Amino acid sequence: MHDHDQQVTREDVLLALATPPPQVEVVGIPMALTTYERTVSWIDAMIATRRQGYVCVAATHTVMACQEDPELRAAVLGSSLTVPDGQPLVWAMNLLGHEQPNRVYGPTLMERHCAHAAEHGTRIYLYGGRDGDALDTLAANLRRRFPGLQIVGGWSPPFRPLTEQEEQGVVDEINDSGADVVWVGIGVPKQEKWMAAMRPRLDAPVLIGVGAAFDFHAGLVPQAPAVLQGAGLEWLFRLVQEPRRLWKRYARYNPLFVLRFGTQLLRQRTSGQPVAPVVLDGPPPRSPRTLRGRSVTHAGR
Repeated sequence: MHDHDQQVTREDVLLALATPPPQVEVVGIPMALTTYERTVSWIDAMIATRRQGYVCVAATHTVMACQEDPELRAAVLGSSLTVPDGQPLVWAMNLLGHEQPNRVYGPTLMERHCAHAAEHGTRIYLYGGRDGDALDTLAANLRRRFPGLQIVGGWSPPFRPLTEQEEQGVVDEINDSGADVVWVGIGVPKQEKWMAAMRPRLDAPVLIGVGAAFDFHAGLVPQAPAVLQGAGLEWLFRLVQEPRRLWKRYARYNPLFVLRFGTQLLRQRTSGQPVAPVVLDGPPPRSPRTLRGRSVTHAGR
């Protein structure tokens, strides 16, 4: 008898790509050991298999806010993957003995995926923004930069809790749009909690919370120069841009992160572990659902 290699099917490949990458815990929050390319491939595979999940894009602020907000922590832990948006998190993952080459910065992830989506016909929905005008500007900028990008709808929610009627209206609009990916830009911790709460009600395979990426790509707020981003000083640039809104956040959470992570690293090294253990089991993806498929061709309120 002869052994025959088992044939690998396209479905096998897609299911493998739809499996979240390994993660390493940083101050109790699992961070995905991934790249832009691996993350975009994961999104594609989730769409192709019609599985459902959501992505959190975390900086040190998110990690530390999880220590104080149980609802936020549950939302982040319930994500399919949480990617390291901040350069300090990349340094932390490498100090723990892993090889994380670069951060997966939310605005760049959105940019790269939109370019990819324009080529492959992926349908996106935009949920967030400062107001309807800002959302329209964002949609126009994305369409100009990425010709052929299918933005099938969008809504900028008010700065208050939605009524049950408004919430159901949003669910119906997103589901009727046939969106494959919902980009969520309403800031931490609202977007993480929104994705966790809405995930069971939405047909779109992937939800991704990217916070300030909406403002950046709409041209409302400048991004930090690359040299500051690489030096882990993006927070300082943003503080100068928006001091009244951000000073309390950075004054509180930056020193806390250094203290908590320093304790974690010291504990690992005194225990003789050269490499922090990886977390392989994330929350299981939700079962595929059938989309209802009415196309929405505008983005706005």
